[in-house]
Amino acid sequence: MWGLAIVSLTSVIGYRFYNQPKLAVGTVSPVTILAPNDGTFEDTKTTEEKRKEVRTGIVPVLQRDVELTSQLKLAVVRALENIEKLRNISSPFPVIDVQDLSLSTQQSLRACSEQNWQKVLDLAKTQLIPNRTENFSTESQKFPSNLQDALNELKDYRQTTTETEFKILLEDITQARQRYNQAQLTLSTLRSPYLSSEITNTFLNLDESTWKSTRQALLNATEKILIQGIPAGIPNNLLDDILKIQLNPSLPTSTETMGRKLLMSILQNQHNLTVDREETKRQAEQAAQAIEPVIVEVKEGDVIVKANQTITQADFVLLDSFGLSRRGINWLGLGVSVILVAGGVTVFCVVTRHIHRPMRRRDHLLLCLLSLSTPFLAIFNLGYTNLPAVGLLTSSFYGPTLAVTQVFLLSGLSTFTAGTVNWSYVLAGTAGGLLAAVMAGRLRSRDELARLGGAVGLVQGGLYFLVYLIVAPVAGTIWSAVLPGAIVYGLSGFLWSVMALGISPYLERLFDLVTPIRLVELANPNCALLKRLSTETPGTFQHTLFVACLAEAAARELHCNVELVRTGTLYHDIGKMHDPLGFIENQMGAPNKHDEINDPWQSVEIIKKHVTEGLVMARKYGLPRVIRDFIPEHQGKLLISYFYYQAKQQADKDGKAPIVEEEFRYAGPIPQSRETGIVMLADGCEAALRSLKEATPDTALAMIHKIFKARWRDNQLADSGIKYEELPIIAEVFVKVWQQFHHQRIVYPKGALDPQGSGK
Repeated sequence: MWGLAIVSLTSVIGYRFYNQPKLAVGTVSPVTILAPNDGTFEDTKTTEEKRKEVRTGIVPVLQRDVELTSQLKLAVVRALENIEKLRNISSPFPVIDVQDLSLSTQQSLRACSEQNWQKVLDLAKTQLIPNRTENFSTESQKFPSNLQDALNELKDYRQTTTETEFKILLEDITQARQRYNQAQLTLSTLRSPYLSSEITNTFLNLDESTWKSTRQALLNATEKILIQGIPAGIPNNLLDDILKIQLNPSLPTSTETMGRKLLMSILQNQHNLTVDREETKRQAEQAAQAIEPVIVEVKEGDVIVKANQTITQADFVLLDSFGLSRRGINWLGLGVSVILVAGGVTVFCVVTRHIHRPMRRRDHLLLCLLSLSTPFLAIFNLGYTNLPAVGLLTSSFYGPTLAVTQVFLLSGLSTFTAGTVNWSYVLAGTAGGLLAAVMAGRLRSRDELARLGGAVGLVQGGLYFLVYLIVAPVAGTIWSAVLPGAIVYGLSGFLWSVMALGISPYLERLFDLVTPIRLVELANPNCALLKRLSTETPGTFQHTLFVACLAEAAARELHCNVELVRTGTLYHDIGKMHDPLGFIENQMGAPNKHDEINDPWQSVEIIKKHVTEGLVMARKYGLPRVIRDFIPEHQGKLLISYFYYQAKQQADKDGKAPIVEEEFRYAGPIPQSRETGIVMLADGCEAALRSLKEATPDTALAMIHKIFKARWRDNQLADSGIKYEELPIIAEVFVKVWQQFHHQRIVYPKGALDPQGSGK
């Protein structure tokens, strides 16, 4: 099988060396070669490379996102409407003609703190009286600079008006302050993310004409910017430059800064230009097809390549087209292929020997076929590797470690087969295969495997996309063109997983394999054979359940295949259905059949027949080989001691020749795996443990140790892989399970069991 694997894999992996040109691109021509005829040939390789460069280098076509554009316009409109609402609350403003009292003074008086306003009112009563200037300068210096200017203007205004008009002005400013404070409270309830107090206060302090021109300028600038479009990834400093250009000179100087801040808060980190993928793809393909095919021409007698000159792509097109490239077997390449394949197969065999039970020829054949499929696909350069399917199937059949090893080796060999390395395909396919290999062997339902297929697709598509962007020369401009390919590659990973799920049941039957899922299905008590076992041999069925509990607990403690132990144990005694009453657990108190026979040789044949008949039933119902192994191996070559000693007593009594012990032993084989060895021990202890009712755990443990030692001395566990130091561990597990089955219950008082109302 090792040789067959090397030959078959080398024949596929070394495919490109069978008819390889000796005079290829990059090699040195040993002689001068002339053109035998006139010729015009297309350089398909160079043509395709140029078209590929055009496809990947196309600038994405942008389109305006209508919905987002409308949302951004609406955000600006609502922000301006909220400002209008606040202005209506705080209006009218200014409260007096700006020729009498400047707008800045009115703004300062309206927005100053209540404490400063009260000081202004007090000062107005004492220091702003006409022709009175004493101490005014000293008092005004106690105010902020903006209020000092306001006080000076108030003093000048007081000199030109009556006391009544001055009081009316102060009252109007007081009311304006109240409206202004109300607007501030309303702003806090709006909870607008775009309206800061700085922006709002600036717009509240504008006169009506300035506000109208500002609002219109902001709306117009928003319309122009959104029509022109905001591309994705535009930095804030460039967006701010755009705002400056669009707002100048239409926006008043006094509101330019706050107007830009308002629009920036709405438009930053937004983009209403998106990539039109279909149009980008169409234009890329159109541009690629516009590339004229690269044509190489030559006249008869012209020199194609001179001696000792390196052959170029154009030279090779002419040489190969004229049949002068000297195609033949590249023995060096094939030799390298043999070395790589032999190394990979050897590594795989070593891993198999260390982590897997002995394999059959059909197992090697299946692994070889799965391995051949991957490089075979690589020959056609499809780009869609089947590593997810290989990883999923091998992991389900033989475990994650073997599957991971196979995926790694196949990934490298397939890359060698293709010749040219496309890292996007290689890394993404390997990642999908490894995910399937690691997870599939641990899953226990078809539903979980279906979800695994989806995860494989996501990993393959995502990794393909990232690697392509990293290795592509113009990655920043082609992501929209790469994304569809990533989606298709992700779908390929999903579909390979679906294909693996679909063919898995057929491979299980054809190659006599079991997966964790099939073990769970076989352990279903509604299976036909288990139904028969429970109805035709109820005692044996109960015996089987207890043995399964013992064996499963021990298998879990020793890190064996728990599902295999559980399922194998359920079927280990199905042969007892051939003669249920021949086994004491099914007699239910009836007379013992063997007492009536009174012939130990005939009785022992009935007992031994439950193994041979069990194998017949197992084959009839299509049980896998690994399950059938539990039927003979759980008995091994044990001595059927009861009838052996009965026959020995009769022979001694009748004076016959000594009894041959081999006639009273099972035919075997002895357990060949840790799993069947555990079941042998559990089966041997089951009856003894059931017989213990009031015994202590120490008594039970001593009895189990005695049984184990008898099996060990009888060499029944020699081939199982179970170590002698593991026997005490198994014994302790058996005692724990026995205690769980025979735990103590409280004793009810006699009166508690009498019917209610009996009066007793």
